[in-house]
Amino acid sequence: MNDCKNKNNCPQAEACNQQEQHIKSDKKSSSGFTKELVKGIITVNPVFILILGLCPVLAITNTVTNALGMSAGVIFVLLGSNIIISSIRKVTPSMVRIPVFIVVIATFVTILSLVIEAYVPALHKSLGIYLPLIVVNCIVLGRAEAFASKNPVLLSAADAIGEGIGFAIALLVISLIREIMGTGKLEIFGKQLFEVPGLSEHPLIFFISPPGAFLVIGVTMAILRLAGVMKYE
Repeated sequence: MNDCKNKNNCPQAEACNQQEQHIKSDKKSSSGFTKELVKGIITVNPVFILILGLCPVLAITNTVTNALGMSAGVIFVLLGSNIIISSIRKVTPSMVRIPVFIVVIATFVTILSLVIEAYVPALHKSLGIYLPLIVVNCIVLGRAEAFASKNPVLLSAADAIGEGIGFAIALLVISLIREIMGTGKLEIFGKQLFEVPGLSEHPLIFFISPPGAFLVIGVTMAILRLAGVMKYE
């Protein structure tokens, strides 16, 4: 039996080299996938680090239900559009790439809007105009232009999942603070989970207003940076 480690005496040295290259390629691909996945969650979190997409963040994080709905929607659109845009990147003319990106993103947003309207009409009404505005959300369009249009499908999918999860974490943290402080209770899809005695009778309604959202975002960012959890590299 030939030993591939001793390539000088191995009659199948070329096959051994190809096998090693495949192994290294697989490891590199796996490492790149994990790196892109984690990057979007922590290193370049779209809300806490890049400060992107604040319009829907300020508007819909007054309840956890809205935050969950918007998070799921953004992840779906990000993943679908990144995969399609990455797949067609080599055949998309540079001069029309932005219109192509918008058409792809708008297709997924339309699908998302119709599904939510059909199965969760209350959530569709609550999210309002901010659901179709995902089409021009700078996070979605930005990842299409900056990453998906320049990288293979697998890495683009990892980037989309990471950025989507990072966006979802930011929305959930902000909405939890705002809803509990602003209403004195926590309710998800019509089901009340708990109520804070005293605060429920005299809620700090400032927190469910837009200025309250700015305050929560600013304080959260300051705490995360002070703790070293979030920092720009």
